[in-house]
Formats: sequence, C-alpha cells, structure tokens
Amino acid sequence: MTNHFAHIVRGSGPGLLLAHGGGGSVEGNFGGIVDDLARTHTVVGPDYPGSGATPRGSEPLDLDTIADELVSIAVDAGLDRFTILGYSLGTGVAVRAATRHPDRVTGLILTAGFTKPDNRLLLAVDIWRELLGGDRRLLAKFLTFAATGEKHLNALSPSELEAAIEGLACFIPEGSPEHVALVAGVDTRAELAGISVPTLVIATTLDGLVSPAHSRELAAGIPGAELVEIEAGHGIGVEASDAWLGVLQKFLSAGEGRN
Repeated sequence: MTNHFAHIVRGSGPGLLLAHGGGGSVEGNFGGIVDDLARTHTVVGPDYPGSGATPRGSEPLDLDTIADELVSIAVDAGLDRFTILGYSLGTGVAVRAATRHPDRVTGLILTAGFTKPDNRLLLAVDIWRELLGGDRRLLAKFLTFAATGEKHLNALSPSELEAAIEGLACFIPEGSPEHVALVAGVDTRAELAGISVPTLVIATTLDGLVSPAHSRELAAGIPGAELVEIEAGHGIGVEASDAWLGVLQKFLSAGEGRN
C-alpha cells in the first residue's frame, strides 16, 4: 500500500476532505467545483493509488486503509475536524472514515453513492474490469453509455460525443483495476445506523451506473440524513456542476459551526 497519497490542499476555513470515485481522481471527479469550495473551506483532496500523482500500489486496496489514510492526510494538513464529501466509491470511504474516526468527522456528503453493489453495478464492474485488460476506447464507450444521463448524452453533437469518449479513454487511471475490485467489495450497510453526524445524501436521478435507489438506501439507513435529488447521470460534475455546488454550499454553510 502506498504510504501517504498525493493530494491537494486549497483554500482556508473549515475543513472539507474529498473522497473520489473508483477509476476517478480528485481532478476528474471534483475539478469543476474545487476552486469554489476552497473559497470558504480548506479543501484536502487525496488521490488513491494509481490515480493522479499517487503511484499505483502492488497490493489490493482495502476500504479501512483508504479511509484511515485519507483521515491521516487531512490531519497532517492541519485539519482537526472536517466534513467529508464522498463521490461514488468515495461514499463508502466516507462512511467508513466516519465509523473509524468519529472524533474527526463532523459531517458527511454522499453523492451518487451506494452501501453495497447490486447486481446491475456488479455486472458493470465485471465488464469494466474485463475491458481494462484490452480496448480502452471500448471501455470509454461503455462507461459513457452507462454513466452519462440520457438527457445530457442525447444533447451532445457527434463531435462532442467523440471528444468525450476520447477524453475518457485517455483519462482512465492506471490504478483502475484495484479501484474497481474495491467497488465490488464495498458493504457499509451495518455501519449506517451508528452514524450520528449531519449527513446529506445526493441522488443522481438519471444514473445508469449507480441508480438513485442506492442513495435512498443510504439516506434511509443514516439517522436524520437529508436526501436531495439532482437530475444528472453518474457524471454529475460535468452534467450538473452548478446544481451540485449549490446543494453542497447550502449544507456546508448551515453546518460551519460543526468544524
């Protein structure tokens, strides 16, 4: 396991720790909103092994270790307590971090997440894993098909669609095989009832990869959690970044006394 992941630290103010998705990165998943978040918060964003500038490790990834490492990085960056914004796989990391470090985590924001993969997500993960060993362009087509909201996808011109596929094919992180294996093994269902911090769950209602039913399960399982639905596919950072940012800022500003 890589010791201490490469990470960004931006802004000042209350702490906000980012937990990115599988096959993603801080820049890839949060790049469009980081600067805005950093206007009011100290944003710490680590990249998992094989993403961004973090070298790929030789061992399988473990949810406990990822969660512990992210918390350690936030503390080393000067954050005593902080909210965690998790996206996709990062929601599992965020929940596990809150479970293992309740003295550090003051709030959770869980976007396009899940407690445990259902059969649809497991099938997508299996296809993803197999395509990683071969045609990256075909993998990019599959992920674009599965993860992009129908409304956004059908609004693209042929050249825009081509550019999106090419961009994704070039972006696929080297650590994706380990990330995808970790997605398949996530199960945080038993932890939800024990979470006592303010929690916002954001469902992506047009998501063909991680359906909004997963977000509803998260919200129902965490005491007092608030559920907000945004019309977007899994790629909310591209499809609905303004709506996403607005919901995030509202929750964060309401809870600044927590940090």
